[in-house]
Amino acid sequence: MKKYTIAVLVGSLRKESYNLKMARALMAMAPETLSLELISIGDLPLYNADLESTPPELYKSFRDQIRNSDGVLFLTPEYNRSVPGVLKNAIDVGSRPYGKSAWEGKPGAVISVSQGSMGGFGANHHLRQSLVFLNVPAMQQPEAYIGNAKKLFNENGELVSDSTREFMQEFLDAFERWVALHAGHEVSV
Repeated sequence: MKKYTIAVLVGSLRKESYNLKMARALMAMAPETLSLELISIGDLPLYNADLESTPPELYKSFRDQIRNSDGVLFLTPEYNRSVPGVLKNAIDVGSRPYGKSAWEGKPGAVISVSQGSMGGFGANHHLRQSLVFLNVPAMQQPEAYIGNAKKLFNENGELVSDSTREFMQEFLDAFERWVALHAGHEVSV
């Protein structure tokens, strides 16, 4: 049985982030074939093309982590109907230098977790627009807009909603099939 390494990027830097809590819950319930690894993006310097002649070590290590993964899972809150700047910066850092994107062909999926009832719908779809350009085949179904996040976790950060846990297990099972279908294949538009 092939085991796939999945880079998990969380678009919130907040210590008590609902997206981080969800990422940890997913890591605990992931199928044996998926090894979910949280990739830190908070310390990445802002992308600046002038730095490419001698890229910062954090650029290099981040790009290597993405390149060495078999797929990528994005978890994002919604800020102003889009993704947080830290996540957009990580996308930009990984996509450069031009023509050498670390994202190329990596199967991906997007989960948006929000306190609001719409579950980060705007951020989820805005992120998907970037994934098209990055040539990341993003899983279409099931869509994951997780709203009212404040009610889903206990004081220890554990996912306590049975219906959400059941849905997220279905999501992970679908993502496992998506990664198996696309990992290791060159995907072209």
